[in-house]
Amino acid sequence: MATALQNLSSHDASTVPQGNGKRVGIVVSEWNAAITGSLLRGACETLEKYGIAKDDIVIKYVPGSFELVFGAKTLIERANVDSVIILGCVIQGETPHFTFVCNGVTQGTTDLNIKYDIPVIFGLLTTDTLEQAKARAGGIHGNKGDEAAITALKMMALNNLLMC
Repeated sequence: MATALQNLSSHDASTVPQGNGKRVGIVVSEWNAAITGSLLRGACETLEKYGIAKDDIVIKYVPGSFELVFGAKTLIERANVDSVIILGCVIQGETPHFTFVCNGVTQGTTDLNIKYDIPVIFGLLTTDTLEQAKARAGGIHGNKGDEAAITALKMMALNNLLMC
């Protein structure tokens, strides 16, 4: 398990670019709200720590994880953002629904990254159990929201570098 090898919240601060002047959209699934709320807190705290103003973090909620892609597309097209982070949590159940949702969000995020010149960051937890989700939303494995925010900062910096 990759997460067991590295804490999701661990990072070398010297490698994280500052985000001053940037605007970040975050789309959050309301499904599994206790988990996604923790992911959101982690993402926002990390973005602010690295210079993103609170007013430059645009947060929008969608009903479930499958709707994250449309939410991200909407923010890209209408909110003048430099990056979008999707945050959701899908927990394996008794039906193949888990697989369809996870595959759809993964492919949709990939498609957005190809179509637009704005990085869309994949912050979807795909776990077998609620305990695994809790461990990755501020628990023993850190917070995927922190990791998604760091990724957004690094990808915005890369995008700026390549656009010059």
